[in-house]
Amino acid sequence: MEAVAVGDAAGEEAAALGQRLAAGGQGHVLRFWPELGGAARWALAAELRDMDVAEINRFFRRARGDGGSGGGAAGLDARMEPVPRDVLGSACRDRGLLPRWESRGLAEIAGSRVAALLLAGGQGTRLGVPYPKGMCDVGLPSRKTLFHLQAQRLRRLQQLAEEQHGTPCHIPWYIMTSGRTMESTKEFFLKHRYFGLKKENVIFFQQGMLPALGFDGKILLEEKGKIAMAPDGNGGLYRALGAHGIVDDMEQRGVQSVHVYCVDNILVKVADPRFIGFCLEKGADCGAKVVEKTNPTEPVGVVCRVDGVYQVVEYSEISLATAQKRGPDGRLLFNAGNIANHYFTAAFLKDVVNTYEPQLQHHVAEKKIPHVDITTGQLIQPEKPNGIKMEKFVFDIFQFSKKFVVYEVLREDEFSPLKNADSQNGKDNPTTARHALMSLHHCWVLNAGGHFVDENGTRIPAIPRLKDANDLPIQCEISPLVSYGGEGLEKYVKDREFRTPLIIDEDGIHELVKNGM
Repeated sequence: MEAVAVGDAAGEEAAALGQRLAAGGQGHVLRFWPELGGAARWALAAELRDMDVAEINRFFRRARGDGGSGGGAAGLDARMEPVPRDVLGSACRDRGLLPRWESRGLAEIAGSRVAALLLAGGQGTRLGVPYPKGMCDVGLPSRKTLFHLQAQRLRRLQQLAEEQHGTPCHIPWYIMTSGRTMESTKEFFLKHRYFGLKKENVIFFQQGMLPALGFDGKILLEEKGKIAMAPDGNGGLYRALGAHGIVDDMEQRGVQSVHVYCVDNILVKVADPRFIGFCLEKGADCGAKVVEKTNPTEPVGVVCRVDGVYQVVEYSEISLATAQKRGPDGRLLFNAGNIANHYFTAAFLKDVVNTYEPQLQHHVAEKKIPHVDITTGQLIQPEKPNGIKMEKFVFDIFQFSKKFVVYEVLREDEFSPLKNADSQNGKDNPTTARHALMSLHHCWVLNAGGHFVDENGTRIPAIPRLKDANDLPIQCEISPLVSYGGEGLEKYVKDREFRTPLIIDEDGIHELVKNGM
């Protein structure tokens, strides 16, 4: 590459950057430097300052070497085994054990030994909104956002643990954002006064970014003075935990159990005491919460063993014949659907950060990446994949676990992801998320002895007749500050009849009659 001639204060640094980039075969990144203004030069220099070109080249070679799958997908179907029953706990099949697990989990929470860790790096692009997913309001009667619901669940859990054990406690909430979501997320929490949580117990940190690369390994430019960057996947968590001192912070606070989950599930039971109690009873260092996959072609990964090692196999990696296999009970053989909801001991996370993280390989996603043509300077909008983004997944570390367990829950109780904008035949959108939460809360009211009546005062059957697939659920919302998982509602609803929409919150019961007051 030609020497970079510059006459500004950043000149010397730019020359040094130019040499470093050229040595790694990435000198083209400064091709348009002479055309950039002072602010653009400063921004590009800042972006390149922290970039380890040799490491990026190494990541590319390793990822392209075997597709980033760790062991190659050859013959994967033959090497897969389902999760054995002895490591599986089930919210349905082990009902008798749930109170014990819950009690154990609440005791741990009461001792301030449990943390929640939220993966919140996702932008709401597919939802059609320009802000982080956690700030989405899906149209509940209360208009609460995902962040708001999760914060209130943590507050209720702290209250339950304190009531049972008589000692004040707190659940530190670690929130991993991406470069694109950090500032807006922090501002949102500040504006809402941390939703009633103590500021010192909400800890923000940022996942890393990696440049997008062409198929030849060359770094792509988004603009003449800007690298095309992408978050390094939710598995970038482990590197970020080390880089930002989060594992040390956990140790100082006495945290021993960590619940890791994704922001976009409206039903998530944050720091779920049953899940935590189950993992503690089993002596696990790593656990995965799953929902039963009922349809062979459902596009979710499955938790299973491959060559005796636990991992998540993506739906695209196995044949239809394997996906359709069923056990003697008629259930799908590979039915442990991964929902990005995990338990780790703090000690295991420390080992991962210090020992295992560098061994993780990147997964490669071929993408259509808009970029500046290095020769012409024109912005190109490709019609087919022209490059790769490299990422790690949060479940990549299952392989290092010494004692791995799986906890199966009901989908209608705990899993309704928000991924897409509302559309006529859509799924995983604001409408499906809102309906899932209201249907669950409807069940809670019925289970606590309450009833719903229509405009004529006639009781609505507990299981409505399905006249129409588009029937709307009963409009019912219960604040997490009133009930975490359906508990404690009898005093509000037992032997009472309600019209909808019904809201039960810390101020009492509200029946929002549409016509009149």
